[in-house]
Amino acid sequence: MPVRPTPVESRHSRRVRFPGGNGFDLAGIVDLPSAGPHEFVGDGDTLREEASADVGPLQQSPVIVFSHCFTCNKDLKAIVRLGRALAGEGIAVLRYDMTGLGGSDGDFSRTNFTTNLADLRAAIHFATGELGPVTGLLGHSFGGAASLAVAGDASGLPQSLRAIAALAAPSDTQHLAALMAKMNPAIQNDGAGEVEIGGRRWMIRREMLDDFRSHHLDQWISKISLPLMLLHSPVDRTVGFDHALRIMQLASGRRDGAPPTAVSLVALDGADHLLAKNPDDLSYVAGLLASFYWRHR
Repeated sequence: MPVRPTPVESRHSRRVRFPGGNGFDLAGIVDLPSAGPHEFVGDGDTLREEASADVGPLQQSPVIVFSHCFTCNKDLKAIVRLGRALAGEGIAVLRYDMTGLGGSDGDFSRTNFTTNLADLRAAIHFATGELGPVTGLLGHSFGGAASLAVAGDASGLPQSLRAIAALAAPSDTQHLAALMAKMNPAIQNDGAGEVEIGGRRWMIRREMLDDFRSHHLDQWISKISLPLMLLHSPVDRTVGFDHALRIMQLASGRRDGAPPTAVSLVALDGADHLLAKNPDDLSYVAGLLASFYWRHR
């Protein structure tokens, strides 16, 4: 059984591209533990790396696929720093851009939760071939919802998966449809409209909201059989803490006669949704996640 290494700063990262689940190539970054000297240098959000960095499957490290939030990408500060920190703890991480976001191909306005799930499954497939069997999923916000859905779908669940973690994740997808429709009624009335998120304008189509409304995330959550860690701030103004409590209740009270899922809920005191205000929040979360993924390797 591999032993969790002492945390180190030595790691390297490399850019990758792979086929997504919707006919478009996706952009990703693999953050890898490294026993040698620094092979990767970054200034906070910008990556500089050795183009020749090439590794085969990692047999000793947990392998994690990290999914970002709605309209976000792999280069969001929190995702960058968490990916790097986990690599420093000996964990291999694939963080990637879903269709139409960041460096990935495709039209974001034509995506939805169904396409998110397809992209996550494609990322798991790629990471398995590139790094070795994926042992854990990590998702932030809507990416957490996607991770929970995949974890609850036994028919498509990789046998290598051992643990799931969701950071500030919603307990349903309908609330986002309601929020987008409220932000711009033209989406529902006229079929499309723009909304402002994170200082950018995004085209949202009615088909996207219809897809959000069609999913029943609660049914997937209630079927999760793997250890689950939920990390959520009680003062999160984007996704309320009640979502974390509902996820915990759904996952803990399985209705199929199987033993209850082991669920841990960590209240991130004072943290914001993007973990942007206090750098100590990211360090705290990274340490908890590293222990969780090594424990369930």
